[in-house]
Amino acid sequence: MSLRTNPPWEDVQNYINGKWQPPSGDDSQDIINPATGESISSVKFSSSDDVDAAVSAGQEAFEHWRSTPVEERIQPLFEFKQLLEDHQEELAEVLVQEHGKTRAEANGELRRGIENVEVACGIPSMMQAGSLPNAAPDIDETAVRKPLGVFTAITPFNFPGMIPLWFLPYAVATGNAFILKPSEQDPVIAERLFELLEQTGFPDGIVQLVHGSVDTVNTLLDHKGIEGASFVGSTPVARTVYERAATSGKRVQAQGGAKNHIIVTETADLDFAAKKTISSACACGGERCLANDIAVVDEDIYDEFVDQVLEEARAQTVGYGLDDETDIGALITPNHESRVRDLIATGVDEGAELLLDGRDVEVSGYENGNFLGPTVFGDVDPEMTIAQEEIFGPVLGLVSVNNIDEAIDVLNRSDFGNAASLFTDSGADARKVRHKADVGNLGVNAGTAAPMAFFHFGGRKDSFFGDLHAQGEDMIHFYTDKTVYIERWPGN
Repeated sequence: MSLRTNPPWEDVQNYINGKWQPPSGDDSQDIINPATGESISSVKFSSSDDVDAAVSAGQEAFEHWRSTPVEERIQPLFEFKQLLEDHQEELAEVLVQEHGKTRAEANGELRRGIENVEVACGIPSMMQAGSLPNAAPDIDETAVRKPLGVFTAITPFNFPGMIPLWFLPYAVATGNAFILKPSEQDPVIAERLFELLEQTGFPDGIVQLVHGSVDTVNTLLDHKGIEGASFVGSTPVARTVYERAATSGKRVQAQGGAKNHIIVTETADLDFAAKKTISSACACGGERCLANDIAVVDEDIYDEFVDQVLEEARAQTVGYGLDDETDIGALITPNHESRVRDLIATGVDEGAELLLDGRDVEVSGYENGNFLGPTVFGDVDPEMTIAQEEIFGPVLGLVSVNNIDEAIDVLNRSDFGNAASLFTDSGADARKVRHKADVGNLGVNAGTAAPMAFFHFGGRKDSFFGDLHAQGEDMIHFYTDKTVYIERWPGN
């Protein structure tokens, strides 16, 4: 089969109990190509009846799926992985048109998602717990992992092809049923993923898709038939999701916002660091929780680093994501573009030096697109708004510090603790940052601290609410609980 890549597309549908059906709620919204401003589809929101139907189907399917041999449970995932690879280019094209990122970024996102499917295929080994013969006289003890029921994930607009795959493969491989509620801003890619999942052999009700907005999310979080919820999005919403789901007695993991820092020491390869700094701050239009949008630079090399950063930033091409020469695509909505512009204006008002202004960028032929060029501030005070708030746009702030200790202090004063990167040739500095930086993902001479799928995706402070993170071994613990089996056979 080939996937539908050329809009306009039909209205987005739910996938419940193995059947495609339109959501039955009253509200809806258009899906807009961020680069052209054109409507490419529409999504109607699900009613509480739709959610009830999905949960009921998931519960019924779970009763058989939980006892299905684990080797059989992972076979559809092997098929899914192959289908994702076979259709990666088509999926990337869909992703560009509804999100705005570049084709290269879309392919990279999908590759990361595929890696999670690969890791989940190893569940037979990862799900093993532990045993201890003769734990007491004539007693053997064994811990056995068991699935729990129906789980949901509420995923964001910025990585709509990857982040659902942080959760879905692990949930179903461990023996649970799963309901995805994707972002209403770019839900077509989720529909395409489920068109592929439909071919893989999962029983009806094991993987389901419901569309909607706030009311749909709240219905899922409050539903007694949902055992746990995963969320990725802004910090205020993550906190609300965490509190609401926990109040309903659910397991919950909620990834929030970020304000990530790059530290550049006097021993760093400045050319390399400048390239990676701009890539980190501006890739995907800066709309990612791993964007390092504050560079904390040793004062001895600050001026030289600024020059190299500006050279790299000016070399970026802003344009339509399907054009091969484009480095930075469109932002998701006009409202979001306006918010980023307001934060740039705030930076100017608060006294930061605007070294490069991306607000006047024009993309010929796409005058209705939501475009911003790379924007660079110098002499940023760590207390300024642009140094404290997540911008989610292609904006970089530069801070000068006296030494590595001051740099770490700037980093740790942030309310967020998602990620950071260090550029250095000093092992002593690297060790100091490793031990003192209060972040969940830390890269050394790597512009973006993105963990591979077999490691969990970290986060601390206001960047994460919960105990168990996405990806890797944490997902096995989140989607299962352990029963301890205590065994004695008198007379043997």
